[in-house]
Amino acid sequence: MRKRLVKTFAALCTAVLCGSVAVGAPAQAGQQKGKLSQRELREEVERTLARAGLVGMSVEVRDGGKRIRARAGEAVLGTGMPVPYGASFRADSVTKPFVATVVLQLAAEGRLSLDDTVEKWLPGVVQGNGNDGRRITLRHLLQHTSGIHNYDYTDDVGYTAEAFEKHRYDHLSPEQIVAGAMRSAPDFPPADPDDPAPRWNYTNPGYILAGMVIQKVTGRTWAQEVHDRIVEPLGLTHTYAPGDDPVLPAPHARNYHRFPGSTAWTDTTERNMSWAGAAGELISGKRDVDKFFTALLTGRLLPPAQLAQMRHAVPVGPDFDAVFPGLHYGLGLMRQPLTCGGYRWGHGGDGDGDFVRTGFTADGRRSVVITASGKTSQEDQLLRVEALFQKLTDTALCEGTR
Repeated sequence: MRKRLVKTFAALCTAVLCGSVAVGAPAQAGQQKGKLSQRELREEVERTLARAGLVGMSVEVRDGGKRIRARAGEAVLGTGMPVPYGASFRADSVTKPFVATVVLQLAAEGRLSLDDTVEKWLPGVVQGNGNDGRRITLRHLLQHTSGIHNYDYTDDVGYTAEAFEKHRYDHLSPEQIVAGAMRSAPDFPPADPDDPAPRWNYTNPGYILAGMVIQKVTGRTWAQEVHDRIVEPLGLTHTYAPGDDPVLPAPHARNYHRFPGSTAWTDTTERNMSWAGAAGELISGKRDVDKFFTALLTGRLLPPAQLAQMRHAVPVGPDFDAVFPGLHYGLGLMRQPLTCGGYRWGHGGDGDGDFVRTGFTADGRRSVVITASGKTSQEDQLLRVEALFQKLTDTALCEGTR
């Protein structure tokens, strides 16, 4: 039960701009506190690292055309080597908005509809144990309202340091991940499209299915479509799907995870990410992530109608709202109130040993991208880390830079 609770919490953190700090009612939009200096950001990052018990972290903040950045901790444990600027990192679930954007582009082109069922495109794939692809739409998949169980490969091989070492190079196909999910009954029935507060639960297999649909519609993999439709047009130089290549390209910080039952850090940097697929396989960099979300939010990647559908966010429900107040999920895009008014948008990602957090103002003018290493499986650390990340993100977006 404890493993399931930790994994459920971590799964939501994978999706969101996480934070356990209560966010009060938004003030008047545009209200600002002050301006964040390079020195103040560095001090805040150093405090965050110390309080969160992380190995290393790096933050980049943009206000219009002005950028400041800071780092703390180590890139390689025990060496004192600083976390490199311009580093590559595993984007994890920041992959999801890339995939959702491709699906919405295909909808804009009339090649599919968000109201198409999974069964239409992938007949016979979602069935058994109460799962029914005839009732699940592409919109359900992108919004995590399908009810499909959030199967994880560790459900079968175990979630320990030993299991990780044994299986870190395993290849898993999308079909294997979906079949794993089908062994469980749905968490709930697919949401009514007119329900303003549907049942919601984060599910990676839903995005694996979305990637499979992209391939069925286009005849090309989701990764090829992401590259040709997003990566190449925007000039993203660090963003790609590695497939079975387990290596993170230099420069990069190493990732460290403390698995349940272990007191030592496991270096999790090198691993096969095929299991994550369209739910979390991408590798990227901070400038790429900033370019992507800024282009997305300012209408460069989607027509107005599709961007509006992507921004149409539903509450994540009372179970999660108690920890993440005000959090809403659109189609691969998160929304959460800022203390200075308005909202922050974006998506985050988590892997074994690493964190990625993003935040963008609605107009794309301000942004913050956080990467960090040194994760444990303890709830208290996860809560502490997310509270600190949320505070840092809120400060960056509300204060801007000077």
